[in-house]
Amino acid sequence: MLGQDAADPGKPSTLDSAGHVPRSLVVDPAFGWQDGKRPRYQYADTVIYEVHVKGFTMAHPDIPAELGGTYAGLGHEAAIAYLTGLGVTTVELLPVHQNVPEAFLAGRGLTNYWGYNTIGYLAPHNGYSAAVRAGRPGGQVAEFQAMVDALHRAGLEVVLDVVLNHTAEAGPDGPALCFRGIDNTAYYRTEPGNPGTYIDTTGCGNSLNAGDPITLQLMMDSLRYWITEMHADGFRFDLAPALARQEGGYSKVAAFLDMVAQDPVVSRVKLVAEPWDVGQADSYDLGRFPPLWREWNGKYRDAMRGFWRSTPVGIGEFATRFAGSADLYATTGRRPTASVNLITVHDGFTLRDLVSYNDKHNQANGEDNRDGTSDNNSWNCGAEGPTGDPGIQALRARQSRAMLTTLMLSFGVPLLLGGDEMGRTQQGNNNAYCQDNEITWFDWAGADTALRDFTTGLIAFRRAHPVFRRRRFLAGAEAAELQWFTPAGTPMDGADWADPNARAIAIYLDGSDDPDTAEDGTPLLDDDFLVLVNSWWEPLDFALPATRPAARWQAEIDSYDPAAPAGANARGAGDKVAVGPRSVVVLRAASPR
Repeated sequence: MLGQDAADPGKPSTLDSAGHVPRSLVVDPAFGWQDGKRPRYQYADTVIYEVHVKGFTMAHPDIPAELGGTYAGLGHEAAIAYLTGLGVTTVELLPVHQNVPEAFLAGRGLTNYWGYNTIGYLAPHNGYSAAVRAGRPGGQVAEFQAMVDALHRAGLEVVLDVVLNHTAEAGPDGPALCFRGIDNTAYYRTEPGNPGTYIDTTGCGNSLNAGDPITLQLMMDSLRYWITEMHADGFRFDLAPALARQEGGYSKVAAFLDMVAQDPVVSRVKLVAEPWDVGQADSYDLGRFPPLWREWNGKYRDAMRGFWRSTPVGIGEFATRFAGSADLYATTGRRPTASVNLITVHDGFTLRDLVSYNDKHNQANGEDNRDGTSDNNSWNCGAEGPTGDPGIQALRARQSRAMLTTLMLSFGVPLLLGGDEMGRTQQGNNNAYCQDNEITWFDWAGADTALRDFTTGLIAFRRAHPVFRRRRFLAGAEAAELQWFTPAGTPMDGADWADPNARAIAIYLDGSDDPDTAEDGTPLLDDDFLVLVNSWWEPLDFALPATRPAARWQAEIDSYDPAAPAGANARGAGDKVAVGPRSVVVLRAASPR
């Protein structure tokens, strides 16, 4: 499959590869869409659920076996019932473009399960098609459309994770499947004067040349196709800075970003950047994308993981991330919803593994545990991996609830990794890209139903209360809508913010003072809330601060003991509320409207 002569790389190969490369198919694009009024959620109202088509459906007990692992499986009523019951608004699918596995994985008996190895930008991956599996080549197109149609009719958006930064042709020693043979220097970034040497800002051997008109046309044609023909509602762009490096360095006025902004079709859907790529001085471009874009917030992830391990990340850092990361986005005229908040995603530990392992355990990947990051910011709570110790199990459950509560209450757009709500584990593998098996498939029989129910309640709570979905930044300590207090009930001052040992804070949210407005101009009024946050390893008494006169506070959420709010009495200013170790308590007081 090499484009060059293996014995003399300076010469083209004389071998005929026609029988070994993927072919294109012409299909009837007509489809009887029934989605009518497609769901379109404002970013502030969005809850994203990141999921793999195969992993979610492969072992689902109520999805027919012949549909497991397919688009048809994800469009099945059992899958949709679960998603709508959980309460998420938007399904973000790991790559569904046609892809092929790397040769080295095939040699190990593995495959590229995640699919970040695209070769066909205008074709759904045939490996996820029940129709193709049943002997109907090309059937993946209508099957994908039917899946999207079913999800839309259930009120769910569909966002696609797209890999426009590199292709499956890898480096110079990779296979010549398509682009390399058509026009190597048009499609790939190469060293000046040396077209055989690739510039690689992706870690995958090549980088698509986003400064070439031909490549830009391919990118834009692909995006429009998935919107117009497949009814996708948006995209998450893998290693997005690589798309804005037409001159080498990242530029927010690069041709690709400019074309997206001007395109009447693409500019109207959800656009989310993974704001980092590989190996460049400016590879970490968090906060630097144009206003049209939203970004995965890596600083949010790192701060919240550290905070709930009780490490000294700083109470100010916690507050900044909780309130939408104004340091990253407010200065450029963006909104809190520019921040896509995340604790875990496909790349790294699941939430259950984050609280169960100190170290990665990637031996199944065949690289002697060398692959995957060793910087996980995780804590096993006292034992590495599975344990029968009830104390450790309870601590892990509390840690999971605290992080999920933080995620769902923070300003911005919450992203939930599929399966985190049910305690899905990958057995400590933090780089399971090549594991198409029980390591990555959902274990529906072993689901943590208590955690799932708790998460469902959190999502419903967020969607019911606009005060946690603010569409603009609040001015901090001088704004009545948002105030910060010490556990003693006094307003936070400079010394409190600077205290390196501070690990607890009370957040007051006024639901009726200067509220946001709905699209029709209706004020989004809400009740008042106090969020009591304690990341100490011991319980802590909070004195309720004086806020609205005569406010009576009723417990709504307790991540330490989810059953506690049902029996709690109403409290007033000055009363003490005990908050368990490493936990969050949310109190609610009716506000005059």
